[in-house]
Amino acid sequence: MNLLIKLSLALNILVLVPVCGSLLSGAGWILAAYGPASPARGILLSIYLAILIVSLGLLVRPVPAMVAALLIVQIIYKVTTPFTVGTLNNPVVLSNLAIAAFHAVTVAAIVQAKS
Repeated sequence: MNLLIKLSLALNILVLVPVCGSLLSGAGWILAAYGPASPARGILLSIYLAILIVSLGLLVRPVPAMVAALLIVQIIYKVTTPFTVGTLNNPVVLSNLAIAAFHAVTVAAIVQAKS
């Protein structure tokens, strides 16, 4: 369980550092993946930064229940993304689903360890 927790948190960090950096700098790929700069994209950046900061903190001091809560919120938003975006033909949607699957394994291990 501890290894899965560290891997899920590391995955968040490894994905979110370049994504947040690219959103902040307006990297070319961002337009295709997230659309033009807008208040909505700024709000998404805030959410990503919050997940990144919490992931960093939990990597330093992992509390399984807190990790599970973070990952469950991520799983829900990532699994609903194809419906809210309206397509599977978007790289963000596809990566969200893959990450959600990995996080689901971690949450299952946390729940099993608490049983």
